[in-house]
Amino acid sequence: MRVLVVEDEMRLAETLQWGLEADGYAVDLAHDGLEGLELAQLYPYQVIVLDIMLPKLNGYRVCAALRERGVTTPILMLTAKNGEYDEAEALDTGADDYLSKPFSYVVLTARLRALTRRGAAGSAGVLEFGDLVLDPAKRTCRRAGTPVSLTTKEFAVLECLLRHGGQLVTKREILEQVWDLAYRGDPNIVEVYVSALRRKLDAPFERHTIATVRGAGYRLVTE
Repeated sequence: MRVLVVEDEMRLAETLQWGLEADGYAVDLAHDGLEGLELAQLYPYQVIVLDIMLPKLNGYRVCAALRERGVTTPILMLTAKNGEYDEAEALDTGADDYLSKPFSYVVLTARLRALTRRGAAGSAGVLEFGDLVLDPAKRTCRRAGTPVSLTTKEFAVLECLLRHGGQLVTKREILEQVWDLAYRGDPNIVEVYVSALRRKLDAPFERHTIATVRGAGYRLVTE
């Protein structure tokens, strides 16, 4: 899952990034409203954590601009303020949830999971391709009814492929959806995870689901 955190308090932003990445999220940071607005429109985030009190453009305006431009990514608003009017304004501008500082990290991650479950229910929900079934909300994978254990990154790469169905997915698209903007490593890391998925999902079941499109990327195929 790829998350955008828009927060100008550097220590809090970095703490959230560290915690979320430890929980398996890919996290991009923005430290002002304009940067957050730009990133939110450029990349396919599953959820946005958006502070209200931001330099250059406050969170209310960022949220309203995203909704006006058709960006439907779930948004969790953060603020140091308290009060029903602040909460009401956040929700009225298009936020999906609201959390006041200081907050519990456990509650934050629970809210994020709830938002992504709602997003999945409104779009793809459980993802299926032949006898391959992936449930992003429950974090489970099955092939021909048999549970398959996947690492966090393996799960994310497979989810990316499944959300594109049988369409071509380039390495760059996988990197953008599974890794964060700070990743500057070898793009061939994608091949490592695709190979791992083939060993777990194809070989034991005598399938050939993940096909390489030479020089382009990957697509799921039916035999």
